Amino acid sequence: MRYIIIGAGAVGGSVGGRLAEAGHDVVLVARGAHLRALRERGLTLTTPDGTRTHRPPVVSEPAELGTLRPDDVLVLAVKTQDSEAALGAWSTRPVAGGTTAAESLPVVCAQNGVDSERMALRRFARVYGMCVWLPATYVEPGTVAAAGAPYTGILHIGRYPSGTDDTARRVAAGLQDAKLLAPVVGDVMRWKYGKLLANLANAVEALTGPLVEEAALAVNRRARAEGEAVLAAAGIAAVGEREHVAARAGRLVLEPMESGANGAGGPRGGSTWQSLTRGTGTVEVDYLNGEIALLGREHGVPTPVNDALQRLANTFAQERRAAGSMPVAELVAHVERVRGEEPRPVT
Repeated sequence: MRYIIIGAGAVGGSVGGRLAEAGHDVVLVARGAHLRALRERGLTLTTPDGTRTHRPPVVSEPAELGTLRPDDVLVLAVKTQDSEAALGAWSTRPVAGGTTAAESLPVVCAQNGVDSERMALRRFARVYGMCVWLPATYVEPGTVAAAGAPYTGILHIGRYPSGTDDTARRVAAGLQDAKLLAPVVGDVMRWKYGKLLANLANAVEALTGPLVEEAALAVNRRARAEGEAVLAAAGIAAVGEREHVAARAGRLVLEPMESGANGAGGPRGGSTWQSLTRGTGTVEVDYLNGEIALLGREHGVPTPVNDALQRLANTFAQERRAAGSMPVAELVAHVERVRGEEPRPVT
C-alpha cells in the first residue's frame, strides 16, 4: 500500500512521519510555507522517543503524482471545512487499469467531526471513517510534534457507514507497524460521535484558554449536555467518556519531549486553538459545535451554548483575534444572553 496523506499538518504529518519511519510508502500533500519547508528540509517529527527527519515525496496537488496506483490509500487529514475541495480534486484522478480514484481507491477520513464521510460517499465508492485520538502540534512549517506514548495515536477505523473489511484491516496493520494503534471496528461512527462530544470543548479553549477556571468548565459541561441531548433525540449512538478513557488507558499517555512542545496544541491548545494561532482565517467549529446546532434545529432541541460558541469562534477566526484572548466572564455573559433562544425545527 502507498499512503497519500492529504493534509500533512499536525495529525497528517504525525501519521505520515510514523508510516515513513516504519518503512511504508508515503506521499505527503501540503501547501504554502509548509509545502516549501517539506520540500526543502523534509518532515521533522518530534515524539517522546526523539526527533527524526523524513523525506517522503511531497506534492501540492494530485496532478503532480500523475496516474495513481491501484494500491494507493487516500488519507484525508485536512480540516473538515476543506474536505469538499480536496475530495473533488482527488476523486477524478486516473488510476492505473482504467478507473478513477472515486471508483476504485479507498479514502479514509482521519478528521474530527462526522460530516466528511458523507461528503466523501457522494463521490467515492469506498469510504472509511477514522476516529482520531492523536495529540499533535504543528510547530512551524516542516515540523510537527506528537506527545503520545507508547502509541503516538489511537485511530479506530471502519467502513462507512458501518462494517469492516480486508482493506480496513490492512490499513490498521500498517498503522500499528508505525506505533499507531488502529482498532478495526464495525461501528466507527459511534466512536466519531463520541469524539465529537469531546471536541465541543475546543471552542471554549480557543476562546478563553486552557479549561482550568470553573466557569469555563461549566460552559463546556453545558455544551456537552446539549450535545448528548441532541444525539439522544436524533437516535444517534455515541461512545461514552468511560469507554473512550478505557480505550486509551495505558496506550496513549502524554510524555515530555525535547522540543518542549506538549503535543496537544503547541504550548497550550488543541486543533481550534492552533488554527486561530496560525491565523488561517477559518476554524472547524461549524462541524463540531455547529453539528450539534444543526441536529438541534432538525430535532427541536435547544442548543444555545453551542450556537454561541460557534458564532464566537467563527468571529475570532475571521477577525484574526488571538487565541485565548476572551475573558471567561465575557464568554459566560455571551452564553447567558442566548439562554432563552429556541431552535425552529425544519419543516
